[in-house]
Amino acid sequence: MKPRLIEKYRNEIVPKMMQEFGLKSPMAVPRLEKIVVNMGVGEAIQDIKILEKAMDELGQITGQKPIMRRAKKAISNFKIKENNPVGCKVTLRKAIMYEFFDRLVSVALPRIRDFRGVKPNAFDKAGNYTLGLTEQTIFPEIESDRAGSRTQGMDITFVIKNSKSDEMSRSLLRLFGVPFQVKE
Repeated sequence: MKPRLIEKYRNEIVPKMMQEFGLKSPMAVPRLEKIVVNMGVGEAIQDIKILEKAMDELGQITGQKPIMRRAKKAISNFKIKENNPVGCKVTLRKAIMYEFFDRLVSVALPRIRDFRGVKPNAFDKAGNYTLGLTEQTIFPEIESDRAGSRTQGMDITFVIKNSKSDEMSRSLLRLFGVPFQVKE
């Protein structure tokens, strides 16, 4: 069964984007290429079990096994040696990506306390959007009782292909249902 957001993209978003930006071909419409979820776990230097727990939780959230990330170079101020484990990441594509995106927008983001929308200006030069979350317990897969007192933040990067500007990327994400903040 195809994820609901794939159908929404093909049937609703592509025609709206073509009309809004004057595109002649559906292939010129920006599309979501991949979602990268990254957790930096600085406490892993003292205790590797913290990183293992973060990797387990990231796997539960995304539905895919994360890979361990290691330090590329030594940083003495943070007591990090080269090749020390410092975090984990997952790259989601195709159906799993759309399922995660749907759960993020419709379930996880509304669970954030005092949520007023995501920042509308977190785009890079290529039109990709990065969203930072402060705790993993907003996802229903993580039981807040089991998470204990330790909360773990994460960065979620939406890699958008064929985007010619930030406005095209913002419009694509808005049509997918991402709630952007409204300037007052």
